[in-house]
Amino acid sequence: MDAILLALAAAALFGAMTVALRFALARVPDAEGGALLTILPALVVTLPFVAFQSHDLAGIWPFLLAGVLGPGLSQLLFTIAVRDAGPSRTSVAVGSAPLFSVAIALALLGEPARAGLLVGAVLIVAGGFFLVGERDRPAHVKRIGLALALAAAIVFAARDNLVRHLSLDTDVGPGLAAAATLGAGGAVIAAYLLATRRRLPTRGLVAFLPAGLCFGLSYICLFEAYYRGRVTVVSPLVATESLWGVGLSALLLRRHELVGPRLLAGAALVVAGGALISVYR
Repeated sequence: MDAILLALAAAALFGAMTVALRFALARVPDAEGGALLTILPALVVTLPFVAFQSHDLAGIWPFLLAGVLGPGLSQLLFTIAVRDAGPSRTSVAVGSAPLFSVAIALALLGEPARAGLLVGAVLIVAGGFFLVGERDRPAHVKRIGLALALAAAIVFAARDNLVRHLSLDTDVGPGLAAAATLGAGGAVIAAYLLATRRRLPTRGLVAFLPAGLCFGLSYICLFEAYYRGRVTVVSPLVATESLWGVGLSALLLRRHELVGPRLLAGAALVVAGGALISVYR
């Protein structure tokens, strides 16, 4: 039950982070720099949890490697996707992560396969077709943004399975593990910025602060969930962030996002597929 509640909390916070990113990017249109500015306050959020958990610095290096994937590569792809496709459509695309998470878990972690998993996968794919086939999407929504969101979903899936695998045999607490991945991810994005344009962002931290706080809390909940539950349980529940992203976008960005019936149907199919995967885990 703890894993379920933590996964749902992570989903709500991640959906809020997605919409907060859209507001931040409207003020500071720098997606690459914004990815780093989102991670910095998220890292600060994890530090109190590190202080109250056990420490095993010798076992921290695998989590540093996991941080290269997420949030290193994943947050960079995700933030650019929000810029180019908007928060609601990015949320739906990223909601397909359980499809990839469960596929990896079945293939590499030996988690059990059931017929319901396949039906759930079909529903997620159907939701993706609703999104890609959307005809009345706003002019600012670019297909490249949707492609980047899908790429971020794949990276999320790989990161989730790696974290779950590492959590099975480690003395590193979830707070320290989350902090390690965030630190490594921030370093990866900083290196990317220096390599591509030779400077780090010098403004915009305040704009990205709400997104960073939501991201940090979401990350803590996510790691705590994976330390307690299987990928096939946690990942589909985290995918309900699609509903949070679409719902908050409809509420706060109504004119910008133009959330219509097709988008809502796509989000519902993605979440239903994730839920079915969870039921038949």
